[in-house]
Amino acid sequence: MKKQYISGFADEITDDFDMQMQVLNTLGIDYMSIRGVDGKNISDYTLEEIDTLIVPRLRAANVSVSSIGSPIGKINIEDEKAFEKQKENLRVLCQACQSLACKYIRIFSFYISEGKVAEAYTEEVIRKLQMFVDVAQEYDVVLLHENEKDIFGDTGQRCKVLFDRIKSPYFKGIFDFANFVQCQENPKRCYELLKEHVVYIHIKDAVYSTGDNVLCGTGDGQIEALLKAFIQEGYRGFLTLEPHLVIFNALQDLENKEAEEVIKENQASTGEEGFTMQYKALLKILERIKGV
Repeated sequence: MKKQYISGFADEITDDFDMQMQVLNTLGIDYMSIRGVDGKNISDYTLEEIDTLIVPRLRAANVSVSSIGSPIGKINIEDEKAFEKQKENLRVLCQACQSLACKYIRIFSFYISEGKVAEAYTEEVIRKLQMFVDVAQEYDVVLLHENEKDIFGDTGQRCKVLFDRIKSPYFKGIFDFANFVQCQENPKRCYELLKEHVVYIHIKDAVYSTGDNVLCGTGDGQIEALLKAFIQEGYRGFLTLEPHLVIFNALQDLENKEAEEVIKENQASTGEEGFTMQYKALLKILERIKGV
């Protein structure tokens, strides 16, 4: 795996967009999954703002975009008003892909209210996701479904249902090791179920006992073994660092629970330290895989 395929959610380093890219430059990372820019989610910027306030800074820093880390689909399946708003927001993000020279947008498959049976919403989830995919197809953009906790597609089996039903080149999968662990899923079983649909990987680890995020390769995500399997199967996509090793400002908006419940004890003192730790741990894993 070449270093240029490594990317990261640089907003875990700091809110400051220029500092995010400075750290990436220092580490030798050429890509970012763009999510938080100067304390605001990328989806909250207008197309004009992206073109004038963000793109020139990316070019000046020589940093490319591997994916847009959007919150699309991170709403309750029954919230029709939010869904209509997100459809319009997705259209803007699809147009932004052209400016950012990026073909991927990360999405989710809707929160299911506590106490409700997720399978009861299968048809509604598929109907709404298909509407998102239809928008993406207009712009030749690929939507990447992340197996996030507490959404419909949080288990391997339900993710497979989505890919089996929405058979489109504009709808593919992200494999997030930690999220499967936090859902008490077996990442290896999920790999077997989903490997043909996965085109993007998040490097994040966690432990079953508490659900806490930990340094990649030290948890229950089976990251080294499964990365080896992915690569041996021909995977040549991005490995996107998402450490979750410190409480960073954007986390409150990204998780369905309080940030302190996601990371009970900071694993690093700063965002830069946590991001760097994760990067170096990934490099060691890749070196061991290469040596086998």
